[in-house]
Amino acid sequence: MELNEITETIIGAAIEVHRHLGPGLLEAAYEECLCYELDHAGLMFQRQVHLPIRYKGILLQSAHRMDLIVEDAVVVELKATEEMPRLFSAQLLTYLKSAQKPVGLLINFNVPVLKEGIRRIANSGVSPRLCVSASKPEAR
Repeated sequence: MELNEITETIIGAAIEVHRHLGPGLLEAAYEECLCYELDHAGLMFQRQVHLPIRYKGILLQSAHRMDLIVEDAVVVELKATEEMPRLFSAQLLTYLKSAQKPVGLLINFNVPVLKEGIRRIANSGVSPRLCVSASKPEAR
């Protein structure tokens, strides 16, 4: 599956979740339902992936966690907020660079129409590659 197909599938799954739940819930509820939809679509993903920080040549554990990594290529950060400050985009870009992933989706479910709450961010430091999903994940 190509990178654009993966992001399209993720966005479609998020729209399906938003269509059923609407705005106003906590981020954790949207994450749970989105994971159900991603699994149903046959995409492999990891949840709440710990992201260490490289500092002065050493790897340090940190409190940073990426909400989802889909098909080992797309970082998905979920929000349920009234506003989307640029800080959220900067955070996602930092995650993309640190995890060496090519693209990320920032999805805010607290909007009337979900397409208004989606930002796609590319990591120019990583070249996009084809991603192939052979089967559903065994562990999440």
